[in-house]
Amino acid sequence: MGNLLRQFRDFFVSLRLTVTLLVLSIVLVFAATLDQVHLGVWGVQEKYFHALFVMVRVGDLPVPVFPGGYLIGGFLLANLLTAHLCRLKLTWRKLGIWLAHGGLILLLVGELLSGLVQQDYQMRLDTGETKNYAESDRFNELAVTDTTNPAFDDVVAIPEQRLAEGAPLQHPKLPFRVVTKLYYPNAALERREQAPNAGPSPATQGIGPMIAALPIPVTYKPDEHNEPAVFVELIGPDGSLGTWLVSPLLGMPQRFSYAGREWKLTMRATRRYQPFALTLLKFTHDVYPGTDIPKNFSSRVRITEVGAGGAAAAGGAGAGGREALIYMNNPLRTGGLTFYQASFDNDDRTTVLQVVRNPSWLLPYLACAAITVGLIVQFLFHLVGFARKRRAAPAAPAPAAAAATVTP
Repeated sequence: MGNLLRQFRDFFVSLRLTVTLLVLSIVLVFAATLDQVHLGVWGVQEKYFHALFVMVRVGDLPVPVFPGGYLIGGFLLANLLTAHLCRLKLTWRKLGIWLAHGGLILLLVGELLSGLVQQDYQMRLDTGETKNYAESDRFNELAVTDTTNPAFDDVVAIPEQRLAEGAPLQHPKLPFRVVTKLYYPNAALERREQAPNAGPSPATQGIGPMIAALPIPVTYKPDEHNEPAVFVELIGPDGSLGTWLVSPLLGMPQRFSYAGREWKLTMRATRRYQPFALTLLKFTHDVYPGTDIPKNFSSRVRITEVGAGGAAAAGGAGAGGREALIYMNNPLRTGGLTFYQASFDNDDRTTVLQVVRNPSWLLPYLACAAITVGLIVQFLFHLVGFARKRRAAPAAPAPAAAAATVTP
């Protein structure tokens, strides 16, 4: 047993393991960079870095072909921790190394936590508009809304991924099941008279029978979005309520009545609601003179609390709350969220804010600070030791004077 533990320890403290993992990391980054053309930034992160193994489909079977970012990072973390515990003694002369390596460990942990818990959304605001939610630019959801009560809407949001799985979905708030009949991850919609070759529509209710949903290849370009189209059947205790076509391309919700209540169906970008609202007071877009190159763009916003009923406090210059200025390299941090100035529309009246939720956002800063301090401390230890050796070195003896020879 002791021999097995010793072999296990020697494996993880090995410098060969460190070099091997670094080489694998270089290969992984190189392969991901090449594949980014086909998968895009988010697809590459999911396939290569936020995975234990890089998977390749052979027929319908996913086969692991290379260690992923989580596996390589996990072994690097174990390698660093084991080396510290088994090789490095906690002494003052090794303090710099401990700090630098501790910063590396913190950096790895921070990246792991960011990959697991970070959420990215966008908030588009026109001047004077107030919102208490942000929207995803990658994911969609089916919103089934009970609009019977004029005071508020009761919304059940079903993620697109659940619809793609095809399993029947039953929510306690819904008097019917939602069953996916057909799912297109990316589609184009045309009126039926403009698509005579399209087959019969599975839809029997709403606008679906008049629309042809044509599947198109999934796009991975950063400036393009996939627009899914889903045919869903609503099934109540007494039977089917019909099949509906839902897609973000439809825009307007589809309404119907059932069980004495009023409902609407909408396929929309996934929303994240927050306990406060932002009102865009003014957007400023400055360019360098004589060019269209952005010099600075900023958003002055007012932050107000959201009422108990879910309604945001009124915006405007005279409303309560506090104001903040968001501009490049100066985000707004509030409520556990960070609002970055990301983009704007050409009319200079609409701002686009990137909304990020990342509880571990401080870890990279702390890690870089620890690495910097560790390197400085280690350098100073070596510098002081070198100076002491120079001062303690004995002076070299003076060469003996040559005897003068006098010739008569």
